[in-house]
Amino acid sequence: MLRRLSLSMIVGAGSLHLAYAENPVGPMPDPVSASGDRFGPSHPIDLWSGRPPGAKGNGSEDKPRLYVFLPDRPVTQTSVLLLPGGGYSAVAIGREGFQVARWLNAQGIAAFVLDYRVAPYHYPIPIDDGRRAMRLIRARAMDFGIDPHRVGAWGFSAGGHLAASLATGCRKEDGQTPRDSVDRGDCRPDFLILAYALTSMDWPGVNRNSLADLFGPRPDPELVHRSSTQFAVSAATPPTFLFATTRDPRVRVENSVDFYRALAEAGVPAELHLFDYANHGCGLCGSIPALASWTSVLRAWLIRRSLMPASAPLVPVPTSEYPLWPVGFDGPGRRGW
Repeated sequence: MLRRLSLSMIVGAGSLHLAYAENPVGPMPDPVSASGDRFGPSHPIDLWSGRPPGAKGNGSEDKPRLYVFLPDRPVTQTSVLLLPGGGYSAVAIGREGFQVARWLNAQGIAAFVLDYRVAPYHYPIPIDDGRRAMRLIRARAMDFGIDPHRVGAWGFSAGGHLAASLATGCRKEDGQTPRDSVDRGDCRPDFLILAYALTSMDWPGVNRNSLADLFGPRPDPELVHRSSTQFAVSAATPPTFLFATTRDPRVRVENSVDFYRALAEAGVPAELHLFDYANHGCGLCGSIPALASWTSVLRAWLIRRSLMPASAPLVPVPTSEYPLWPVGFDGPGRRGW
């Protein structure tokens, strides 16, 4: 029998629930392994027409792009920008991008997977790619059949830092000088999902590799502090759902706890779910019985916040994990694989 530690802290309801529960979870079928192109569209959308700002060259590694996943049977106009992790040295676009997008599509939700630039690109390039992606999604909302005011960001690991950066420090005037009408849009997500996220760069337990990959070998301490997202949380930060494991071997659980604490102090509706387990990078985690139920808690949160209807198809998480980087794809995030 597997034990799940669920620490549910719900700010909006003013309650704290801490429970240890015996929660056996059996294997689940893969609901998104239908025939056809398993890994989504083969023709991504470039974030910029022409040379992207700050590009070092003209290769595939210099061109951030967005993969669009639209459901066959949409049940809501809510959509999600997926920001895979990879420590700012790579992008785990298969497991934390394409597979999650397919899972959302199966429930009738549109998803967008960002392949953003990573080392040797440094701050603020990855953050600017995230800003541009959010703005581009909103600018083309009518084409995608979504509501531009119901676009969330879901980040994993270092992608969680990128998502949290959008949620805490993204305004219309941020980023590069506007090059077109898209750049004048809003880049703050309407809701935030953080999975085993790296949220802080400014404390002793930080992942040093991610720190160097984002800021270079000699980071400026002031810039590092400003990029630690828990210090930038305000009442304007969107409602947030956080999931992590208490014994994560790569990104310490304090990242999620500190970010949650900042949300609570700012009065932002938020939930934090911690599982008594040691894992990092499992994505939907369907192959791990002890963690496979975390997405059902997320689904309940989305329904409570009216981001998806309770009548949406109930889809189990796949038990097999996509590869971190699928064969046949190229882009900025492939550098580290």
